[in-house]
Amino acid sequence: MMNIKNFILMALFLFFTGVAAAQLPAGTAKLKKYVTFFNSIDEEAVKNFVPNAAAFDWLAQNIPLLECPDEVLEQNYYYRWWSFRKHLVKTPEGFIFTEFIEPVNHAGKYNSISCALGHHIYEGRWLKNTEYLKEYIDFWLYHADVGQSKPRFHQFSSWLDDAVYQNYLITPDAAHLKRILPALDADYAKWEKERQVKSGLFWQFDVRDGMEESVSGSRKDENRRPTISSYMYGNAKALANIAAITGDKALTEKYNVKAVQLKKLVQDSLWDSKGSFFKTRHPNGKLAVAREAIGFVPWDFNLPADQPVYARAWDQLLDTAGFKAPWGLTTAERREPTFRTRGSGHSCEWDGALWPFASSQTLKGLANLLTNYKNHGKMTATVFYDELHQYALSHQKNGKPYLGEYQDEKNGEWLKGDNPRSSFYNHSTFCDLVINDLIGIKPRADQAVGFQPLIPEGKWDWFLLDNLSYHGKTLQLRWDKTGKKYNKGKGLYIYANGKEIYRAANLKPAVIKMK
Repeated sequence: MMNIKNFILMALFLFFTGVAAAQLPAGTAKLKKYVTFFNSIDEEAVKNFVPNAAAFDWLAQNIPLLECPDEVLEQNYYYRWWSFRKHLVKTPEGFIFTEFIEPVNHAGKYNSISCALGHHIYEGRWLKNTEYLKEYIDFWLYHADVGQSKPRFHQFSSWLDDAVYQNYLITPDAAHLKRILPALDADYAKWEKERQVKSGLFWQFDVRDGMEESVSGSRKDENRRPTISSYMYGNAKALANIAAITGDKALTEKYNVKAVQLKKLVQDSLWDSKGSFFKTRHPNGKLAVAREAIGFVPWDFNLPADQPVYARAWDQLLDTAGFKAPWGLTTAERREPTFRTRGSGHSCEWDGALWPFASSQTLKGLANLLTNYKNHGKMTATVFYDELHQYALSHQKNGKPYLGEYQDEKNGEWLKGDNPRSSFYNHSTFCDLVINDLIGIKPRADQAVGFQPLIPEGKWDWFLLDNLSYHGKTLQLRWDKTGKKYNKGKGLYIYANGKEIYRAANLKPAVIKMK
């Protein structure tokens, strides 16, 4: 029999999802299979809002369901949602998502950490229940620093504003944006006060980027890193859009000007024309010698100009002396003389080891290059697919699904070993990369949805993405090249609340009006 605690938990998540079990979408049998498997290999040392026993029902009601020919990618898609659900915590100050499943000393209230906040929102924006993220955003804006001996929100760099706007594009809520805009505006000004230098660029310690110990970084020097200036550019662009939605013309202009200035500064000051890469600039004015994965981050926010000179940076992704390694994409170029020499005496090493945080950033930047730019250099959809597949494959330990902190680039060994804090490390995205970038669902502010897939031609003959929440509707995408997989017609079909809104013979880019 269900004990009182589990009964209360079950009642709470049913209340917050607002969907009865009888209304579960079709195609949940595969989800059930995966959840049963994941539950069977988990000791469940920590139980948060949705315990394993309730995982299937919660996931069936909240996540987009995927079926595709790539079994590695498909299994990891469900593993990542199953793991993400573990981090949902109901606190006295609203729902939050944790980074570590175990309590850690550097966390704030309720084991909260702001480092991967942007990743959490990008991933969680696809959940059907929109209240989780609203409360999580409110927590950081209004509650996280209250009663704390030191600031928690600005403990790490953040692209919160950008993530908030990207979430809005999926679940439009202008009232929420208008309510939090003053707090977002004030927060941007706080970052300027704390981390902006006279030139207009932003500086950061690598540890406060969540990227210690790095080749070019420091815990003392005010380095102008491509990360934080790119984040603040993305935040400025987002705030301009948010202000426009709420009708604040002055604020829109203010942040458009900031974005233009930052774009120029990053390109003029952080681009190494000799090395064809964005790099850290030290306080002495010199650029770092080594290329690091943080040099791809400007593309996460579509910052670089659409010119061949900048696209050349991505050549390093295919170079085995650059970032390409047997187990994935490294955090520093492999030709760097001090590559992976900082592990001794430190709890983290960002000088070459694989980090899911960085892998998901790099893949997002690559997807943006391929979909939003004309100049792609050597990059293709096949490159993106192969690296995404390898990223999915890296989620394993002792032959079982696993997600940890960081890995050996040659053999995939998780470098935290069996440290329990490392399990289910919620410090990156994966499902968002599948939905938003590989399958290519491009949210828009108008009454339409963009479709721009990065599935290489001829790679998939079929796929199904169902139960996708978008603009208050539930979408289904069905691709069946021959018509023999689902026996419901050849080609691509897209439905909104069960009504067909689009069909095509091929997986070609489109903007589809929501009828």
